[in-house]
Amino acid sequence: MTRRPTRPPPVTTAPAVLLLNATDRVALALLLARYGAHLTLVAPGEGIPGSYWGHSEAGLKGERLYARLDTPVHSLLHEASHYICMTAERRAGLDRDAGGSDLEESAVCYLQVLLAGQLPGVGRERMFCDMDQWGYSFRLGSTRAWFAQDATDARDWLWRHGLIDAAGRVTGAVRNSASAEPAG
Repeated sequence: MTRRPTRPPPVTTAPAVLLLNATDRVALALLLARYGAHLTLVAPGEGIPGSYWGHSEAGLKGERLYARLDTPVHSLLHEASHYICMTAERRAGLDRDAGGSDLEESAVCYLQVLLAGQLPGVGRERMFCDMDQWGYSFRLGSTRAWFAQDATDARDWLWRHGLIDAAGRVTGAVRNSASAEPAG
């Protein structure tokens, strides 16, 4: 005879972030294609070319975003946002390290959330949670609070470079020049 527990055991692990294998990969590939980027799948267990963090994190080389099915969606969207936010000159020599200023990094995080809203089954709320789960760090303590209350500089940067319109909607354009880039 087996004994049944009277209540479920407590959850001892953190909730998982959304992985590529649980998303509409066609919708993701089409979103990336709007920006001239291409999703390239890597076989399970293989190293991901151009990955800055290693393990299952997305990689970026030229116009290719590399991922495995166990790659977190937030990682793919972050690297895609780097691709979109960098100058054409930096994209031409891109291999692993996207570089850029602190302000550009903030813009990348902001754009990552906007792109998540373009994908079925992902959305902004899921991206906020996954970014917090992975360990993104913002002054106000959460991605959601930063996005709503402290990201004016990132939003303005995206607008100045033509990546969002005045209403905050993505334009489908990539950054083409270093114009209007403040120092630091």
